[in-house]
Amino acid sequence: MAETAPTTAQTPAAASAPPRPSRILGGVWIPIVVFAALAVVPALSIALDDSFLTLFVIRVMIFAIAAVSLDLILGYGALISFGHAAFLGIGAYGVGILAAEGTYNGFIAVPVALIAAGLFALVTGAISLKTRGVYFIMITLAFAQMAYYTTTSLSAYGGDDGLTIWRRTEFFGVSILDDRTTFYYVTFGCLLGAYLLCRMIVASRFGRVLTGAKQSEIRLQAVGIDPYRYRLVAYVIAAMLCALAGVLLANQTEFVSPAYMGWHRSGDLIVMVVLGGIGTLHGAIIGAAAYLLLEEFLQDFTEHWRLIFGPILVLVVLFGHGGLVRLLNGGRKDG
Repeated sequence: MAETAPTTAQTPAAASAPPRPSRILGGVWIPIVVFAALAVVPALSIALDDSFLTLFVIRVMIFAIAAVSLDLILGYGALISFGHAAFLGIGAYGVGILAAEGTYNGFIAVPVALIAAGLFALVTGAISLKTRGVYFIMITLAFAQMAYYTTTSLSAYGGDDGLTIWRRTEFFGVSILDDRTTFYYVTFGCLLGAYLLCRMIVASRFGRVLTGAKQSEIRLQAVGIDPYRYRLVAYVIAAMLCALAGVLLANQTEFVSPAYMGWHRSGDLIVMVVLGGIGTLHGAIIGAAAYLLLEEFLQDFTEHWRLIFGPILVLVVLFGHGGLVRLLNGGRKDG
């Protein structure tokens, strides 16, 4: 008598079953914990009598904003930009040049910096997004280097030596950023706002088109959707968010330099995104923190820290697929 072979096919009900609560919570608890931890850093710094902790985490959050903006186009749009740091530099120079001309009003400096970065992204993106793959990488790198050499030639604003900012950006005539705790929570608010904005974009129809173009551009075109415009808008949004990070960086360091736009800085941002987990957004924040913590620790350990730093990053990329978020999430990558 023949036995009936067991079937492994799923029933329609099983196939359409909602995701398990543990999987849903897996994608939620990590960002909640991250932002909760960031929120208590100033209090912890006071308790430990360690002002460096606050300053260091401000720097982490600034680069986290830049990394989150890059993850929007890299993780969800598959746009590997090796010129993203140009927007960081444009934001910083927007503050620096206006300060050199005697304008410290944040309601002028911040919009000018963001609009300048947005216009630069609109022009360069309109050209770059006509290409794909390695050609896109090279053309974004070329535009970034063009911006870099332009700033080095601005002798009136320090040229290759950079530009010192003697006063931080003011709001309502008050230099609120001079207070370390206030500066911390302004940066925290900017990071939270950038993260939530990108999260809403990804969850919207716009985000679905952006992700769909990453998977199959031909299918979108077949249903009458041109992914080029969506990619360009995402590119401009990412540029303006990165410029916001540049504004904060200029105020923290009270100095701007062409080095902010260097290709190596764009490489740092890509590594932060990969280290944390591409296409997760909160992974970019974790990646920025891990990158800068590792850099700070190795600098104290040896002057040849890059010889150790490089192989560690290579190992993470080779064996840590999904980044730190996947490790924290029990092997799952939840965006």
